[in-house]
Amino acid sequence: MHFRRALSPLVLAFALMQPAAAAVLKVDPEAGPFLAISDAAARARDGDTVEIAAGEYRGDVAVWTQKDLTLRAVGGPVKIKAAGTSAEGKGIWVIRGGAVRVEGIEFTGTRVGDRNGAGIRLDRGQLTVVRCRFIDNENGILTSGDAQSELTIESSEFANNGAGDGKTHNLYVGAIKRLTVRSSYFHHARVGHLIKSRARDNLIAYNRITDEIGGRASYELEFPNGGRALVVGNLIEQSSTTENSVMVSFGAEGYSGRQSLLVLSHNTLVDDKPRNGIFLKIEPGATIVRAQNNVLVGGNGRLDGIDASDASRNFAADWEAFVRPQREDYRLRKGSRLHGKAVAETTVDGMETAPTAEYVHPLGTRDLTTKPTNPGAFQSEGE
Repeated sequence: MHFRRALSPLVLAFALMQPAAAAVLKVDPEAGPFLAISDAAARARDGDTVEIAAGEYRGDVAVWTQKDLTLRAVGGPVKIKAAGTSAEGKGIWVIRGGAVRVEGIEFTGTRVGDRNGAGIRLDRGQLTVVRCRFIDNENGILTSGDAQSELTIESSEFANNGAGDGKTHNLYVGAIKRLTVRSSYFHHARVGHLIKSRARDNLIAYNRITDEIGGRASYELEFPNGGRALVVGNLIEQSSTTENSVMVSFGAEGYSGRQSLLVLSHNTLVDDKPRNGIFLKIEPGATIVRAQNNVLVGGNGRLDGIDASDASRNFAADWEAFVRPQREDYRLRKGSRLHGKAVAETTVDGMETAPTAEYVHPLGTRDLTTKPTNPGAFQSEGE
C-alpha cells in the first residue's frame, strides 16, 4: 500500500505563492472563448497574452491594469472603433499597469466630454506600440505626467487626430521618463501638433513626420519644456496651409529646470510654406543645442536660436535636388552637389548623433552598412 506524503505547511505556502503560468486568452466574436476584448481585459492576469481575431470591434473599450501583458492582433488587422463609447471617459483603451505591448491594432473615432479622448490613454507603466494605427481621435495617444512611465512607438501611423482646438494632437506625451519613436508615420493632425512631448528623454529616429497637402497641423515636432531630445534621420515637412510658421520648437512653454539638450542631426526638413517659415525655433535658456547635417528645403526658412557655427553645419537645397519631392521621395538625385558633403559627426553629451538607418515608406527602416556621407535623412540614392 502506498501513502502520499502530505506537504509541510511551509512547502504548501511557498507553492501557493508561485504565480500561475502565463496564459493565452483568445478573443473571437464568433468562436470565442472570449467574445469581446473587454471580457479578456477583466480576466487577464500578469504575464498573459491576449490574441484578438482580425475584424472590427465597435464600442469594445477596455481598461488594462496588468503587468507584463501582450495584446496583439492575429489573422489580420484588428480595428477598434469607439462608436460613441470610452473607457473611464478617457479613451478606447486605458493602460495603467507595468510593461504592456500592443501589436497590430487600429484605434479610431474617440470622442469624450472634455474633448481630450485618446485611442490609448497611458496613465502609468511602460507601453510599447508596434504596427498600430491611430486615426480620427481627439488624441492618438495621450499620456499622463507620471515621471516613471515610458512610451515606445515603432512602425505605427498617426493621422487626422485632434479635436481642432490646438490643444489635442496626433501624439501628446506628458512629463514621463522616456519617449522613443521609430520607423513611424505622422501626418495631417487637426490644428494640433504631429508630435508634442514633455518627456524627460526623447529619441525621435527614422520617421516620416509630414503634414502634406491640405494639412493644418501647427508644429510638426514640439518639446515645450525642453528635456533631452535626439532627433535623427527624420523627414519633417510643413504644409503650405499650416497654421504655424514653426516646424520644430524647443522650450516654447519654458524649460522645466532639468537639463535641456536638443540634437537635430541628419534630418530633411521641408518647408512648403511660401515665406517666413522657421525650420527650428529655440527659446533662450537651453543648455545645449546642436544642429548638424540637416538638409533645409524651401520656404526661405531659417534656424532660430542657434549660433553661426552650428548654422554652417547644415545645407540648403531646392526641390530639384531630390528624386520625386512631389511624392515625398527626398532621396538625393544622382549627381546632386550634396552627395558626400556631410560634415564630421560630433558626439554630444555622450550621445552618438550619426544615423545607423533610414526611413523606408511605409513604416519601415533600412540599416546603413557604412557611415553616412550625405547630409539629410537619406543615404540611398535615387535615379
